[in-house]
Amino acid sequence: MGSRLALDDGVYVRDSVQTAAKILVVGHFAVGKTTFIGTMSEIPPLRTEEVMTQASAGIDDLRAVPGKTTTTVAMDFGRLTLSERLVLYLFGTPGQQRFVQVWEDMTRGALGALILVDPQRLEESFAIMDLVEHYGIPYAIAVNRFDGTPEHSLDEIREALDLLPETPVIHCDARDQKSSADSLITLVRYLQSRFN
Repeated sequence: MGSRLALDDGVYVRDSVQTAAKILVVGHFAVGKTTFIGTMSEIPPLRTEEVMTQASAGIDDLRAVPGKTTTTVAMDFGRLTLSERLVLYLFGTPGQQRFVQVWEDMTRGALGALILVDPQRLEESFAIMDLVEHYGIPYAIAVNRFDGTPEHSLDEIREALDLLPETPVIHCDARDQKSSADSLITLVRYLQSRFN
């Protein structure tokens, strides 16, 4: 295998990797977290998607996403090598309030969070931002694109979410690898600026 180190699950990372960073990919219900991690992961992503049942009727608001039939019930997980020395471990959290108890465990050891937001449902992002801030995790905002919705300027999003001037905000399409990678790179650069 040359310059690779085997992990227990048979997946390999290079010996040259010096830093492995845990990054949370968070956001409200049906904002694209599972899609984002699936797009970015260089290994088959771990998904805990389950079919939505009558138990979620009246709890999960499907008006904005009428075709949604599954939901994450524990977490999504993926891995992305950004450089010879840096690997990101991506952890996606469920977006519904009833899964908030999962957050405490998920936040342990996280260096930062990428908060996905839907520009048509910005008000749903405040509870997620409050949780991330509660746990003291630095974050960047990725405004996910959805077909058929108007695009808002980043300044409009920043103002609507009442963000600090230094909080990065970037447009993103969770289905597109380059766009999603740009979002992660923006977050990593922000984290580096804070820790240097």
